[in-house]
Amino acid sequence: MLTVLFTVAATYSFAQYDKYYYFNRGRENLINSRYAHAIIDFNVLIQADSSLHEGYFFRGIAKYNLNDYIGALYDFNKALHINPVYTHAYHYRAITLSQLNRFDEAMKDYQTAIDLRPDLQGIYFSRGITYLMSQKFDESIEDFNTYLKKEPHAGDAYVNRGTAYLMKHDTIKALENYNKALYYNSFDPNAFIRRARIFAMQNDNKRALKDLDNAIKMDSASSFVYFNRALVRYNLNDIYGALDDLTKVLELDPDNALSYYNRALIRSQIGDYNKALEDYEQVMAINPQNVLVYFNRAAVEIELKDYYAAIADYTKAIELYPDFATAYMNRSYVKNQIGQYASAKKDYDIAQQKITQYRKDASDSTFSLFADTSKTFNKLLALDADFTKKTFSNKLENRKIEFMIQPQFKFTAEAPKSTLALDKQYFFPPIDEFLNRPELRNVALSNQIIEIDNIAVARLDSISEILMKMDNSKEKALGYFIKGISQGQLKQYSSAINYYNKAIELDPGNIFYYINRSASQSEMIEFISNIESSMPKLSLDNEIMGVKNPVNQKKYDYKEAITDLDKTERLNPNFAYLHYNRGNLMCLSNKMPEAVDSYTTAIKQYPYFAEAYFNRGLILIYLRDTERGCMDVSKSGELGVTGAYAIIKKYCLNEE
Repeated sequence: MLTVLFTVAATYSFAQYDKYYYFNRGRENLINSRYAHAIIDFNVLIQADSSLHEGYFFRGIAKYNLNDYIGALYDFNKALHINPVYTHAYHYRAITLSQLNRFDEAMKDYQTAIDLRPDLQGIYFSRGITYLMSQKFDESIEDFNTYLKKEPHAGDAYVNRGTAYLMKHDTIKALENYNKALYYNSFDPNAFIRRARIFAMQNDNKRALKDLDNAIKMDSASSFVYFNRALVRYNLNDIYGALDDLTKVLELDPDNALSYYNRALIRSQIGDYNKALEDYEQVMAINPQNVLVYFNRAAVEIELKDYYAAIADYTKAIELYPDFATAYMNRSYVKNQIGQYASAKKDYDIAQQKITQYRKDASDSTFSLFADTSKTFNKLLALDADFTKKTFSNKLENRKIEFMIQPQFKFTAEAPKSTLALDKQYFFPPIDEFLNRPELRNVALSNQIIEIDNIAVARLDSISEILMKMDNSKEKALGYFIKGISQGQLKQYSSAINYYNKAIELDPGNIFYYINRSASQSEMIEFISNIESSMPKLSLDNEIMGVKNPVNQKKYDYKEAITDLDKTERLNPNFAYLHYNRGNLMCLSNKMPEAVDSYTTAIKQYPYFAEAYFNRGLILIYLRDTERGCMDVSKSGELGVTGAYAIIKKYCLNEE
């Protein structure tokens, strides 16, 4: 968690009480870790006075704590643009740049902050961590030395300095620092974990286990600790204890590929082959390009005498790593088992050629690893600094990604007013004019999903019955429209569409009738899709776009729904919601560039369109334009989409 001394801003002189109120409430929300609420408060403050650098600064702190580093960087930049000598903004911008692996820029900011305020010890602590992250261990130690001269009882500084020594392979000094950390803070789980790893490196697994047990007492929700303890228990031949710990990791962190992989290895070793295969399937879903998984799964398939599956997996491993001599050798063995002797001989000869070649260049450890032995593949993979990325082996990307786009806008039974964009609500005069009719006092334009309210439906039905009996064609059309709304609320989509058809036939110039008919048409398709498989989702898979389970996936045609939006545009092209809805339909039709264009048009017409930023951001991430996508998702979070920060945390951290 990123914290800041709130006393730095205690001398403000605001012209209005409202500024005091929102500033103080925003700080209070920060102190109490209510970061999304804090952002809303600082949004109001910034809207009231955009010249207050403190508003941007504290909003940046809130975004940082929601893992929105791109958004935080934007705010710290704004703060420094307004006040170029604001030390705290340089300090925390440096921390943010470090999280984005932009170390050179971070170091410049740290130096500027030190030049401005050399007495602020926290800057040395933060820079020490950045040096540690950038593998400049001597510089890191020097900064922690400076910090500890003024703060000699700071346990976390000893932990970090100990880690720097450990990275220099000085286990004696590392252990001294971890011991000091625990002397000053005997309840620090991180110090126990770090010290345990040194004990494990020294094969003192009993002492390592004791430290990890203590760490779990301090923090029972840390997957990091359970993973380490699994390795130590395995080294102590407590196989089932190791399995229990890996299972606990996966309860806390269901997408942790490393834990699935290690659990698969253990299950293979104890003969639980079917469960091992299940774990390998999970790893493949997360890291489909990981050569280790195919190689090891083939060994399990051999035990189950599923030789053709084993050949397929060895073949895939060779495709991923064409110089994988051991895979050729093992595939040769399997082919011999099923009588493919000529092909087996060919694989054997290729393996021998590669091994001979690699032994000529013994200095290349990668070659010798893949050529000479499978020993490494059958060992548990130890925890490294990338554990929290849920990936292993050359930082393979996580492809097991699914999320839901924000829904379409339509007229519905009155829904709660949106809290998004604060006082920057969308202004489109025809909406106000339309909804000012007394017959529509219980109707709202919204994209919120609301529960069926039988009283609200009955109220709409009674109004529609009166209007549908009138002689005036436009009044009658309005009655059909309201009846369509009530039918849509009940998920009677065919009936709703029929009523919208009648409304449009009587009043073809009303753009809102097309909006709702389009929405009902697409909702009917989604409803059918939900019955046949699962709700349509945007999936960041290399090949799959659509429902969660692509097997027997059907394609659905949104052409009629899109046609209605085209008619709306011809009647009034300046309606931001129609472009937003079209973006959704283009997305569901797997027309991603067109979806991006539609959301962009919507944002141009309504610059505070939070849902449009969110959806465009998701699609840009899907299209691998991660930086722009994360900026969009960050903007949507700033405007009030609370789900944005879960996306940022999962897909926008440490992109390289």
